[in-house]
Amino acid sequence: MIFNEKQIAEALKKVNALAVGMGWGNSLENEKILIYILKNYPIPVVIDADGINALSKMNLELLKNKKSKVILTPHPKEFERLSKISIDRIKKDPLNISKEFAKKYNVILLLKGHRTIVTDGINSYIVEKGGPGMATAGSGDVLSGVIVGMLGSNNFSAKLVAACAYITGFAGEIAQEKYTDISMKASDTIESIPEAIKRIRKYNDIN
Repeated sequence: MIFNEKQIAEALKKVNALAVGMGWGNSLENEKILIYILKNYPIPVVIDADGINALSKMNLELLKNKKSKVILTPHPKEFERLSKISIDRIKKDPLNISKEFAKKYNVILLLKGHRTIVTDGINSYIVEKGGPGMATAGSGDVLSGVIVGMLGSNNFSAKLVAACAYITGFAGEIAQEKYTDISMKASDTIESIPEAIKRIRKYNDIN
């Protein structure tokens, strides 16, 4: 990918929310693209995968002076690179460390794990949905896709991001029931999202 201001403007002129970083690879051009978007587009931006790796190489003061509303979705190792806090420290106190980071940089942080933490530094949610079958290539992309899809037509909030994590995790559980944790793929989670929503609605109707 090559940074081109005109092409970015054309691509984003009708965009309500954006996800960046998945499948990017590592390049200085990616860093230029990310900096330009964050400084110029007042829309929700989900940063995942190589987007987080690119951000990890930058001065994070960029996050304090951004126009975009940022959601970061790292796993613990990516969060170590991003925050410069050791993974051992993160594992000992993931909630408070996540809250401090989110508040300091004015972002929503979703820290992946068997207990997913979502926080904006003030409001925090722990999502205990998902299974070992989701530890497969592309599962993080599914989550980012659900988040950006929901943000396209809903208000930006940690609660919404937590709801997306819940739906995705629940869909992963349904896929695992069907295909087992050994053979399920990320696409099986995608196919199970409608069923997850259906079951959530049914539960809410009963209760």
